[in-house]
Amino acid sequence: MEKLKIIHYINQFYAGIGGEEKADEPPQLIKGPVGPGIALQAALGESGDIVATVVCGDSTYTEKMDETRERIKELVKPFNFDMIIAGPAFNAGRYGVACGDVASFLQKELGVFALTGMYPENPGVDLYKKELYILETKNSAADMRKAIKKMATFALRMKQNDVIEGYKEEGYIKRGLRRNYFNDKRGSERAVDMLISKMNQRPYETEYSMPEFDRVKPGNSIKDLTKAKIAIVTSGGIVPKGNPDHIESSSASKYGKYSIKEFNNLSNMDHETAHGGYDPIFANEDADRVVPVDVLRDLEKEGKIGKLHPYFYSTTGNGTAVASAKKFATDIALDLKENKVDAVILTST
Repeated sequence: MEKLKIIHYINQFYAGIGGEEKADEPPQLIKGPVGPGIALQAALGESGDIVATVVCGDSTYTEKMDETRERIKELVKPFNFDMIIAGPAFNAGRYGVACGDVASFLQKELGVFALTGMYPENPGVDLYKKELYILETKNSAADMRKAIKKMATFALRMKQNDVIEGYKEEGYIKRGLRRNYFNDKRGSERAVDMLISKMNQRPYETEYSMPEFDRVKPGNSIKDLTKAKIAIVTSGGIVPKGNPDHIESSSASKYGKYSIKEFNNLSNMDHETAHGGYDPIFANEDADRVVPVDVLRDLEKEGKIGKLHPYFYSTTGNGTAVASAKKFATDIALDLKENKVDAVILTST
């Protein structure tokens, strides 16, 4: 069997170029394996070769996705390769999005096999699990050795056209795809079997999993707004000028808490939006359009609300994973409770 020819994609950190300060590195191609690719090459042995490594900064990929993926396609086309392996990205949000996007894009555009690895809560999972196989990893690079071995084994099986079984048997993240197959029992019999198992509290597995939705109990109504402390939380990406916390324009991995103690309104001299999912012109002209400090100050002076909380909380909702959003919400809610905030105005784009 011919050797499996692989293009490996990694970010600037794993290539040894640098951390966040180098996240704007443009895509570049290096012949042979680099960083974790060296371990991947060793795991592949004589059955596969990493012919080249593509390196790109996380910010560059997520902020300039269209032009970056096209540039990468041009870089790798001359290699006549069989497979793109990206990462593994573990729980790194922007890296996961880049891995999922570049792998699924090259798979579609060039007809190659594609594979990556991520922690289930990585935002890249929800975005790309239906497009390609994503092998499940732990949440940090401490799992690198096991993840690399798993990816190498799976990659070689894909090349050999082995039958890929279900996600539980194979260790990839559930893709949510349905395929027809023949079963010894017709559907009505299987349904009755499941019902009997359920009634007798025996284990069973549904053949059609329904989506799970959170049900959040509404809070109690505010009895007297004139005594209420109000806070602003936004997914519209409003930040102090210069985006000091470097909140990502897409697939945010963090949120910011910003003081408005000295502000009666927000202007283009002091605030802007970091959001990459809508036209920022109007928000950059006047951030009050997303975070209405001016109106709430008026209501505060008129005695219609008790007090405006001296901080607002901001992130970008563009592509941000539900798991990340839940974590932000938990942290913000705890802070609001500690500061005895009575109500929150949530704004978006």
